[in-house]
Amino acid sequence: MTSLLDDVHTSAEWIARALESSGYRADFSPAGLRDIEQFMSDHSDEGTVVQGGLLTEDLGARLFALGCYLGETVRYAIGGSWEAEDDDPQGEINIRLRLPDGSVVWPVQRVMKRFRNGPEDSIVGYAAVLGLNMSPQPAATAKRRVRFFRRR
Repeated sequence: MTSLLDDVHTSAEWIARALESSGYRADFSPAGLRDIEQFMSDHSDEGTVVQGGLLTEDLGARLFALGCYLGETVRYAIGGSWEAEDDDPQGEINIRLRLPDGSVVWPVQRVMKRFRNGPEDSIVGYAAVLGLNMSPQPAATAKRRVRFFRRR
């Protein structure tokens, strides 16, 4: 049996590969979070999945994986360590990242809020507030390949 902490890295890597195969930049860089924001806009609309989009299947697992990806991006950029309680029935939602200054953030909850509320709960804005360098990047490609990805 794997722990939630084991699932963080596995899920983040899995979603990064899936996003890359669908034409999104998912390289764990702060600037790459712009593509995660675009992915959320492309495949969700304020709490509903876009018909035929990449969130129509396994929504919970995919939002968890996106939250792990967000958290890993933050951790790589500014440091920190994951904390979780495996016996918590909502452990996937309550998994958290303790930052070097001692503050605690909940990346999975942020992705869930972004899904539910739309761009007003921007992932890019969240990362910028946490201190990640969100320097402008070239515009995303106009046309994206869409593939349905499966969790391994």
